[in-house]
Amino acid sequence: MNRIQNKFEKLLTISETVKEINSHFNNTKLISSHTIRYWQAQFKIIRPIILNGKRRYYSKKNVNLIKLIHYLLKDQKLTIEGAKKILNSNINSLDDLDASSIKAQAFKNKIKNKSLTLLNKLKKLKKNGQKNTY
Repeated sequence: MNRIQNKFEKLLTISETVKEINSHFNNTKLISSHTIRYWQAQFKIIRPIILNGKRRYYSKKNVNLIKLIHYLLKDQKLTIEGAKKILNSNINSLDDLDASSIKAQAFKNKIKNKSLTLLNKLKKLKKNGQKNTY
């Protein structure tokens, strides 16, 4: 009995899950229970335990997956299909995603800096070419 009780103590109802997720994201881009139900239909990896009159109970793993989906859709502004591709890759947590985002941002900054340098050189060449035509 104690083992079963411990198993169910870790489960959250859908309203508790909503509170957990909204508090995690500092009450920005709030979600509601119907959003979680919709995501559950779209992302088959979210599998709540359904008991007593179809009440959904979410494990810590499910809550973490929903947080990751929330981050991908709301913060990274991915589509559902884009989020599915990320979830099917080897990224398994927000920390992994943040690390890959940092790497991607570093590459973007490097490309941006090289592009600006190249653009400045082209402007100088154009300016020097105009001086020589007079």
